[in-house]
Order: sequence, then C-alpha cells, then structure tokens
Amino acid sequence: MRKINLRPVDPERDFIQLAAWFSLLEEQPSTEASLRAFYEKAKERSVQRVAENESGDLLGFGWATRSPADPGRYTIDLFVAPEMRRQGIGSRLYAEIERLLPTLIEKGSANEAPVLLLTSVWDTCPECLQFALQRGFSERSREMAMSLDLDSLDDQPYDALIERLKGEGFRFTNMAELGNTEEMQRKLYLLNETAASQTPGTDGSPAWGSFEAFQQGVCQTAWYHPEAQFVVIDTASGDWAAMSATTRFEGTDYAYNLFTGVDSRYRGRKLAQAVKILALRHARRTLNVRKVRTNHNLKNLPMIAIDQKLGYKPMPGLISLGKSGLTENLNPLSRPGVK
Repeated sequence: MRKINLRPVDPERDFIQLAAWFSLLEEQPSTEASLRAFYEKAKERSVQRVAENESGDLLGFGWATRSPADPGRYTIDLFVAPEMRRQGIGSRLYAEIERLLPTLIEKGSANEAPVLLLTSVWDTCPECLQFALQRGFSERSREMAMSLDLDSLDDQPYDALIERLKGEGFRFTNMAELGNTEEMQRKLYLLNETAASQTPGTDGSPAWGSFEAFQQGVCQTAWYHPEAQFVVIDTASGDWAAMSATTRFEGTDYAYNLFTGVDSRYRGRKLAQAVKILALRHARRTLNVRKVRTNHNLKNLPMIAIDQKLGYKPMPGLISLGKSGLTENLNPLSRPGVK
C-alpha cells in the first residue's frame, strides 16, 4: 500500500469532498456552503484530520466536535472511502483524533464534569459497529428511522380532534404567525428543552444548554422556516404545551419531521397527533413533497405508535455509542471520561 498522509482539514481543498461524505454519513444532503458554515461556528471547539495518498487524493476524514450545550460531550465522525477500507486508514484517523483530543478537552474545561465521546453508526453496517466496539465504545441507544407516503395519509378524521382541542382552550399556531421574535424563540427553546428531556429513552441531558446555542443552531440556520414550526399554546395559562417542526433540506425530495414533543403536563390529550397533522399538511401543501421522514429513540414507544397509526414505515436506523473513562495519557486533566 502506498504512503498515507494525515493532515489538518483545508476548507478550500477538502470541503466539496467532505460534504459529499457527510451526506452519506448522515443520509441528509450536506453542501460545501453548509459545511463551511458549520465549520466557522464550531472550529474553536473541534479538531479534524483528513487522510490522503501521495497524489493528494482524499481517502477519509476524522472530526471531533465539543457540544455547545455540554462541554463534557464530544461527537466523533469518521469516514473512509468504501474502496479504501480494511487498509488501516480508519484506525490511523481514529488514533490521530484521540491524540488531539486532550488539547480540545482542555479548551473546554470550564467545569470539571466528566467527559464522554459519542459516535453513531447505521444499523445496516455491522463492520462500522464492530470498529467502534473494538475501540471501547458501547451501545447507548438505538433510533428507528421512519418514512411516510403522504399520498396515503388520510388526515381528515383529525379535524374533529383539532376542533375539540381548540374548544378546550388550545391555540394552534406557528412561529411565523407569532412574529418569530426573540421572545417567541425563547419560548420555543424552553419547550424544546423541556419536551426533549422528558422523551422516553433520553438521559435527561439538555438538547442545547442555552438559548444562544439553540438560536444559532436552529433559528439562524437555512433550514429553519418559522411557518413550519408549529406550536400549541394553552390560552388559559399561556404555557407552550406542544410542538412539531418540519423542514425540507436543500437537495432532498422529502420533508423531515425534526421533532414532535409535548410537555409532560399536557400528555394524554392527543396534542402530539393534532400538531403533527398540521406539520404534515404543511409538508404536503407548501413544501411540495410526497414523503416525510423522521427518527425516534426505540424506547419512545408512544411517538412510534402515533407514527405507525399515521402510516409511517420503518427504515434503517442509527446506533448511538459512547465511550468514557479514558486513560490518563489521553486525558491530561485526569477527568474520568471523554465523549
């Protein structure tokens, strides 16, 4: 095998290819522009390396990023071109990312919380799972991906449910109608954090950690459309009770239901079904798609049941893995774990 060189990422040289690889990793389209935007936001809390041959052809990459919500959590993405696998390139990239992690951990050491490494693999790739397990990762959770053919969705029976809930004092609206102001975005952030932390199968950790991180990671992105962020408000108390957010990522022929959540105080009243129907109608009528995809933690049985009732079908899903308790030579801060 020819000599393999590992070097830092060069956005000008590498991002077209890396965007294509991220599209394969995530099964969501990534572009050079979107990857550059992410890089500019995250470069101070990430390390990256690419592998190339003697001719300068890219063979793979490794990328570790510290969570903006939790300085103790680090996500690792690793990819090797399929035709170049089983030649040790992935092993070298992973070892190099682990070698670089102590400096990144030290930059994020404002608190003394344990650190944890996170990664994920598709459940259709047993060799990817084995690669992670051999490097000390263990399974944390599994996600079910689902797809709905909107041509088969009969949404008319839900009109009576929505009208009943309106009669009980619930207002169905969206962020565009509410003005999408910072005040409204803060309310959306609080509902996201509350509902996400209460979702079955989660560990209760904050999804974003701060409004500023949520605003940057959601409200200021190209995929955020205020009219597609549906919310339900309890008019008696003013509390935000439920939400369902949908988008259509650039380059896709389907919509994606990002998150549907209900504050636990309002569960059992079919608010999730009602608000999700509004999101699906928007996808069909405004986003001009015939399919909608979503993901669920396998332990989130109530939401899986709702989607099965609506006609969603299963697709390949993700296995999330974590690794903690790194050795002292990898973690000079002597903290008990790394993500």
